[in-house]
Amino acid sequence: MIKLLLVDDSELITGGLAVLLGVEADLTVVKCVDRGEEAVRICQQQTIDVVLLDVRMPGMSGVEATKHITETTDTKVIILTTFDEDEYIVEGIKNGAVGYLLKNTEPQQLIQAIRSVMKGQSILSQDVLEKAKQGFQPVKKTADLTSLTPREVEITRLVAAGLSNKQIAVQLYLTEGTVNNSLSTILHKLELDHRTQVAIYYLTGKAGDHDAAF
Repeated sequence: MIKLLLVDDSELITGGLAVLLGVEADLTVVKCVDRGEEAVRICQQQTIDVVLLDVRMPGMSGVEATKHITETTDTKVIILTTFDEDEYIVEGIKNGAVGYLLKNTEPQQLIQAIRSVMKGQSILSQDVLEKAKQGFQPVKKTADLTSLTPREVEITRLVAAGLSNKQIAVQLYLTEGTVNNSLSTILHKLELDHRTQVAIYYLTGKAGDHDAAF
């Protein structure tokens, strides 16, 4: 059973999500709260597997709460955003979020994202990825992929295109295990932590955890 914490200062959002997610057999909503500070406290005091976290809230912001949660607990953070919050994308990823989705994400995609992050994957919706790409274009530079093999470069390109490991495996005629191992090697060579950073690095030439000026 995946234990969820929902954090948003809109009861309409948390209430709707609680109903939507509560019908899934493998998901359970532990609590709904409206403050980042309370989200941090609950994650530190209880076992929460995944927190769905709004960005803009009174008091502690979602990106700040993400940093506290990921540094002090094993909870995985998925940030839910709207287009007018795209300036927080990189900051959220830098602070350890493993998912960054729009609030209008289709219900089944959101549910699958929760299950995916529990399997160690990182999720960045295509719309958010495109928004990040547009926002970074003025300072874009070429990503240094010289340390990667041709196959690793191709896998990196497909990660940036939003494909899952399974989809990459099908497209390149590889096993999913081979793709998983190659992605681990890519992360090590590029000194990155997760696939969302790989995507952003490929598109912008900048690695969020190593370059704060965006």
